[in-house]
Amino acid sequence: TLIKAARSEAPNSLLFDNGDLLQGNPLGDVMAKIKPLKAGQTHPAYKVMNPLQYDAANLGNHEFNFGLDFLRRAISGAQFPYVSANVVLADGKQNSANPTPAFTPYVILDRSFVDAKGAKQALKIGVIGFVPPQIMQWDKANLEGKVATRSMVEMAERYVPEMIGKGAQLVVAIAHSGFEKGEVGQLGENAVSKLAEVIGIDAILFGHAHAEFPSKAFASHPKVDLERGTINGVPSVMPGRWGDHLGVIDLTLDKPAGRWQVVDSRAHIRPIFDRAAKKSLVDADPMVERLIATEHAQTLDYVRSQVAESSAPIYSYFSLVTDDPSVQIVSNAQTAYVKRAMQGTDYEKLPILSAAAPFKTGGRQGWSYFTDIPAGPLAIKHVADLYIYPNTLKAMLMTGAEVREWLEMSAGQFHQIDPKGPAQQALVNDAFPSYNFDVIDGVTYEIDVTQPARYAINGQLANPNAQRIRNLSFGGKPIDPQARFIVATNNYRAYGGGNFPGVTGAKVVLDAPDENRQALVDYLSQSAGSKINPSADGNWRIAPTGTVEATFLSSSNAARFLAQHPGIRLVKDNGDGSAVYGLKP
Repeated sequence: TLIKAARSEAPNSLLFDNGDLLQGNPLGDVMAKIKPLKAGQTHPAYKVMNPLQYDAANLGNHEFNFGLDFLRRAISGAQFPYVSANVVLADGKQNSANPTPAFTPYVILDRSFVDAKGAKQALKIGVIGFVPPQIMQWDKANLEGKVATRSMVEMAERYVPEMIGKGAQLVVAIAHSGFEKGEVGQLGENAVSKLAEVIGIDAILFGHAHAEFPSKAFASHPKVDLERGTINGVPSVMPGRWGDHLGVIDLTLDKPAGRWQVVDSRAHIRPIFDRAAKKSLVDADPMVERLIATEHAQTLDYVRSQVAESSAPIYSYFSLVTDDPSVQIVSNAQTAYVKRAMQGTDYEKLPILSAAAPFKTGGRQGWSYFTDIPAGPLAIKHVADLYIYPNTLKAMLMTGAEVREWLEMSAGQFHQIDPKGPAQQALVNDAFPSYNFDVIDGVTYEIDVTQPARYAINGQLANPNAQRIRNLSFGGKPIDPQARFIVATNNYRAYGGGNFPGVTGAKVVLDAPDENRQALVDYLSQSAGSKINPSADGNWRIAPTGTVEATFLSSSNAARFLAQHPGIRLVKDNGDGSAVYGLKP
């Protein structure tokens, strides 16, 4: 709806997509796993996008989640070109000066536009795409030995002059990447600040960090003009996540010296929903339902199929501050899977721990973004709610000392609380992603938030003498630093995601092909005929903070469960779907 409205305002327009399109909800799972897309079939995403006449699209990191064969089969149904400049073939030349592109690095679109005087003008638009190099970690099992990645900035500096040399009069960079302050490493995940310094790029369409640009959140970032929507003078836009905004860049072109150039620009984002008034700003377009009615019905049939029954509700409202049922049930499933897998191996007698993190914790995703499953039937849709990523299950051989450091990194989720400071202090560091807040089940421990965080968010040792993890025990005794454990986790964490100290692919002893989500389905299915109890076992807690009440934000809906959490109280309902809660001193 927003696309059609914007087009009605401007006769000269181009439409682009920035990836993370093929994975992310049950419809994507059905097309990849349940009723797999066959050669020659059109993926439902492109059944909708083709009539909208997209001009080009970029690959996001989640495009690689189901493997290269599926990816190529899916995008073959797109009636517009795909670009990705920094993914190359692993053919022996991947580290050379001339690597072999795995996908089309860029395209030059020939378009005819009408100028302000009504005359037709031809324009060549170069479009180049980038994806985080970290896909080689996050999807190692799918990609290793097949492709490799290079720096986004390196490939931009290589290809942009080539595009201009081939006649591109306007260069649009579509970067599946975020915008961060500070120095960006050679293989940085969020490299937009550096891309904005590449000579020849006229506009940047970016996204990956689920944020919104231009917005006040970026007011303190360097080289930003929020009114114009520029980074280092380059018009740029990042339209949130899940299609909740349309990013719009308006460019005014002129050719005073005989060559088209951008003489003015504005960038902004248009929302589909008014968060303050809590109402939709657009009408649904019936075209979507009409075009993919069959796939929609198949998805509904799939997600409604029951796999188990729960004796207690499963919710994630307090998952960042106390042991939580939505994380507990995932840990139970991972432990059961790995226990079976270790039978008959050299690791059979080692104790099994499980690392799992809360995924749906509100915050930047909105105050309805929590797991809230009532007691009773559990269906596939609930499994997809509990484990939203198509990660695959891994198990790692770790020492007790390494388990402690793993937890120290995880404890960076919290601000430091000053016991002698104000009576109320904010506890949760919103800059720390909740999917990096690993809870390790099978041991018991406390987190002393009066200590500074031992590790920075990027995994660098920040305070070598600090230790937030207290009373770490296994089997009722202090953990032996030399003891060996098998720790269940996912491919993202096992291969370096989150930059956890000591957590590397070299320590993987079970490289399972099954998704963590499938392990959860199996665990629940085995309970058929009897109810499962997902209640948290309370193996960790925030250590007392003296007289200070540590506060945090969650949904106002969480108040329904306060009776089950006597250590938490409602401080204030904010009236916008969120509420402030406090850990009682």
